[in-house]
Amino acid sequence: MLSDLSAWFWQERLWFPEGLGWADLEDRDGRVYAKARDLWVALPIALIFLIVRQIFERTVATPLASLLGVKETVRLKAPPNITLESYYCNITKNPTQSSIISLIKQTGYPERQVQRWFRRRRNQDRPSLLKKFREASWRFTFYLLAFIAGLAALIDKPWLYDLKEMWEGFPVLTLLPSQYWYYMIELGFYSSLLFSVASDVKRKDFKEQIVHHVATILLISFSWCVNYIRAGTLIMLVHDSSDYLLESAKMFNYAGWRNACNYIFIVFAAIFIVTRLFVFPFRIIYCTWVYPVTVYEPFFGYYFFNGLLMILQCLHIFWAVLIIRIAIRFLTSNEKVDDERSDKDETDESEEEEKEEEKDMKKNRPMQNGHAIYNNNHSKIA
Repeated sequence: MLSDLSAWFWQERLWFPEGLGWADLEDRDGRVYAKARDLWVALPIALIFLIVRQIFERTVATPLASLLGVKETVRLKAPPNITLESYYCNITKNPTQSSIISLIKQTGYPERQVQRWFRRRRNQDRPSLLKKFREASWRFTFYLLAFIAGLAALIDKPWLYDLKEMWEGFPVLTLLPSQYWYYMIELGFYSSLLFSVASDVKRKDFKEQIVHHVATILLISFSWCVNYIRAGTLIMLVHDSSDYLLESAKMFNYAGWRNACNYIFIVFAAIFIVTRLFVFPFRIIYCTWVYPVTVYEPFFGYYFFNGLLMILQCLHIFWAVLIIRIAIRFLTSNEKVDDERSDKDETDESEEEEKEEEKDMKKNRPMQNGHAIYNNNHSKIA
């Protein structure tokens, strides 16, 4: 059954234009072509990335955080309570007013104490600034090096300047060593992000990030198998061109360097909008969706490849809206640039109110010779 499924999945009419097939990609006369089996190399590379990341975060990112002045806020822990902990873990982290009333009856706590407990408990689960900084440092380092390496690999290639050249001679396109390593390293990195997603900082666009990683892995893998490698390298270069700026802006934000964060973010926003909303759809997708049908008849692989590109473009639009909102808020009111996708610590308002009440009590308390008056039972007179 598995062999029949494999034969159906890899049938040539799905992945190639009419008249072409897997035999055209067999190595011959010293010319090497991409093979599906090559993709297995990405798994050990992903594992290596996970190991290197742990070393990098401990030996490079942590000292760098200290150097830039990343400061942790002191978080008060919620006192142990079996009833509230069970509700928090099994039902919801944000109880409704009716649920709070029920919990008051079960625990004997006053309402403000229950609300305070849930605020502190939610804050305990939020990642620390140091964790966020280390993650941003790792991604910044990879995206910057990947962009430089990708640019070096493509700078002398004709399809970087004339996108129609990406289909010249398709699908019989010789695999270059630079293309091989560019692909394997990018695929290994995004695979490592998918493996580490459970332990990474979870943001409000968590689901969109999962869709992005899966679509990227499928896109890289598919374009490799059917020799869309020239198009694939251009797509990866476009994506790497702005990501390192976003991660560096995050690093400065976590370190409290407001001006550096703001100005880097504005540069990132400009490059993101140009590359993701103009270059990607009107140049690259045009040359993968419109131009190829002038060369050969459409086939399943053609629709599948462009479908993945459209998924990425929808995500680009979603993120562009968030980016533009942040940029407008900064440019119009000079507010601090904040990542809207990140959860922020909740202020323990009840404690602040208690402090204010204590201050008011001290102000209103009768004084004698500069000292508060106490009764015989040593209680303070209001």
